[in-house]
Amino acid sequence: MRLMECMRLRVKDIDFGRGEILIRDGKGVKDRVTMLPQSPVAPLQAHLQRRRAIHEADLQAGMADVFLPDALARKYPHARQEWGWQYVFVTTGYVRDPRSGAQRRHHQDEKLLQRAMKRAVTAAEALPSWPHRIRYATALPPICLNPATIFARCRSYWATRMSAPR
Repeated sequence: MRLMECMRLRVKDIDFGRGEILIRDGKGVKDRVTMLPQSPVAPLQAHLQRRRAIHEADLQAGMADVFLPDALARKYPHARQEWGWQYVFVTTGYVRDPRSGAQRRHHQDEKLLQRAMKRAVTAAEALPSWPHRIRYATALPPICLNPATIFARCRSYWATRMSAPR
């Protein structure tokens, strides 16, 4: 999952029963389904309970709107207040919509995750890393995660479809 795909994740895109995450408007403006690993399920459910409390408070205050794509906002005018359309990772405050001027919730800035990861890597005294590197490390076979074998055996996994075979 790419960084912005994670930040733009909506509540309705997570299916705990099937263990899937629906990623909307990913690279190439395409939707796709990816797996939801078992390890983050409990913390994610706890986060969604806290997020639900924020949403309920926003509903009471009349400020439960989130940004929706233009066509959806016109077709379903009340969808922006529904629980399913709320962002999973939401800002602490409201953001002014430049088109309408309305105050709404928006997803968190991706820099927050990047900075948090940098602090965690520094605290763990691990090798320098960033979210994009982890994305590709989890896509590689386990043999490629050993630094001694990365260049010897795993070069072909980094080759793209457009590059010449190695």
